[in-house]
Amino acid sequence: LRKEWEEIMQDVQETTVSRKDILIRLLYTILYLLVFEIIKLIIQIIVVFQYIYLFITLSHNDPVRNFSNKLCTYTYDVMRYLTLNKNPRPFPFNDFPPAMEEPVEEVAFR
Repeated sequence: LRKEWEEIMQDVQETTVSRKDILIRLLYTILYLLVFEIIKLIIQIIVVFQYIYLFITLSHNDPVRNFSNKLCTYTYDVMRYLTLNKNPRPFPFNDFPPAMEEPVEEVAFR
């Protein structure tokens, strides 16, 4: 019985998260909160640019749309990490995620 108890306690110790690990995750979370704020600013700039470009040329800019689509996927990754729903740290600690889905072929205004 004692041996079983020791095995159980060893398993518990191995799976228990240390305060140091929590603090490290918190520091990365703070870093990614700053990254998230930068992303929000970039998205706002992209939105304004896309509409100015659209008014001038009467067509959308595909490279900007593709970039913003990938940026949305990255933002989703960051949010999942921030809310403790994902363990691997997002870019730049891992690969930049591919787009979840392709942008629509033609933008509708009605």
